[in-house]
Amino acid sequence: GIETTFTQGEDNALAAMVPLLPRSEAESLLLVGTMADQVEDQFCRLFAQLGLPGVHTLPPRRSTDLPPVGPNTRILLCQPYLSATARALQAQGAQLIAAPYPLGVEGTTAWIQAAAGAFGLAASAVQPHLEAARQRGRKAVARYREQLAGKRLFLLPDSQLEIPLARFLHQECGMVLQEVGTPYLDRLLMAAELEQLPAATTISEGQHVDRQLERVRAARPDLVVCGLGLANPLEAEGMATKWSIELVFSPIQGYEQAGDLAELFARPLTRRQRLHL
Repeated sequence: GIETTFTQGEDNALAAMVPLLPRSEAESLLLVGTMADQVEDQFCRLFAQLGLPGVHTLPPRRSTDLPPVGPNTRILLCQPYLSATARALQAQGAQLIAAPYPLGVEGTTAWIQAAAGAFGLAASAVQPHLEAARQRGRKAVARYREQLAGKRLFLLPDSQLEIPLARFLHQECGMVLQEVGTPYLDRLLMAAELEQLPAATTISEGQHVDRQLERVRAARPDLVVCGLGLANPLEAEGMATKWSIELVFSPIQGYEQAGDLAELFARPLTRRQRLHL
């Protein structure tokens, strides 16, 4: 049947690959989750510069290059919706690194530092390698902050990207979180993200569309992040929307993409403003 969320398909596919992975006792870092090739290359180069051992990816670029897994494998999730995959790897003895996700400058920094810390590297040793990219990312995000700061944001549950996106949009872009919906809340995988949200943030789990639409209409947000099926009706009611699915297929992780991520949310607000002129 059809999964509850589109992203669940990736989780199930990767989890099915885990029993096929070769066993190894060697220390290694396994980046788990699909990313655009250029983003994956950026991260792999950075981790190599930091001297982290045996950096591999799941899925691999080639199906024959399956990464090894074992008790000295540390797994770093690149996507927040990989619950089944993470637990399948843990069942093989791999250790999950607790970290936020690499969305925005601050999320990317914390994600990289968590990986480095798992191999005994101090933050002070990592920071010089990150500073130039951090500054570029901050400058890129700043171009859109004026458009986004103070705007009210309502995220409807669709992709399981909602909580990391909410953290980025509040923390780095100054948006006001009215409600953060997610189809499924895995507290193990989301712990580092949840602790960075404002204490009063409303988080809803599950897909009760009628109730959620009632709350959207009552809140009258400046921007709604939602699935394709809800976007047009909400636009017709005068609300700006951003399709969740666009965030799944766009390269949004890392420093070099932080500005592009902010622009994805500024664009519908700019479009609606122009329509009102």
